[in-house]
Amino acid sequence: MARNDPAENGGLFVGRRPGTAPLKYRDTPERAGTRRQRMDSALANLVLALEIVLVLTAWGPQPLAWLWIASRVDYVTDSTMLAISVAFLGLLLSLMATLWVAVRIDGAWRILRRAAGYDQRDGAVARIFMWTAIVAGSAFVFWFLVIEGPGPSLAPSS
Repeated sequence: MARNDPAENGGLFVGRRPGTAPLKYRDTPERAGTRRQRMDSALANLVLALEIVLVLTAWGPQPLAWLWIASRVDYVTDSTMLAISVAFLGLLLSLMATLWVAVRIDGAWRILRRAAGYDQRDGAVARIFMWTAIVAGSAFVFWFLVIEGPGPSLAPSS
């Protein structure tokens, strides 16, 4: 009978896999001088603003850029299927790259926050992504329903 249970290791390895231990922080971050902490806090805020702007590009500029590139591909090749494929794959890859960069920036933000004297253990990228999705989605729904979509057609015409 085949053994295909990933947890079955024949007793060779006891404990965790290498590199999977939980992170352990000191109880409280070491306090540097107040001037250094203010500088670290300002730099952390700047990095957080950069992270927010980077994630916001996923909801507007990147999709528009890939739609423009797809229109150029459609014009040059006269193949709508190729243009849609280019837009889809390009957007998927650029969003993955954006999130990869955002996670790296988020790690730097956590380090800067700890250097500024805050007990920062969790990152902000998940909350930033959630709030930017809510704001961008609400703006799109408003644009679609009120400005461009069926909203004006529902109003009585004179």
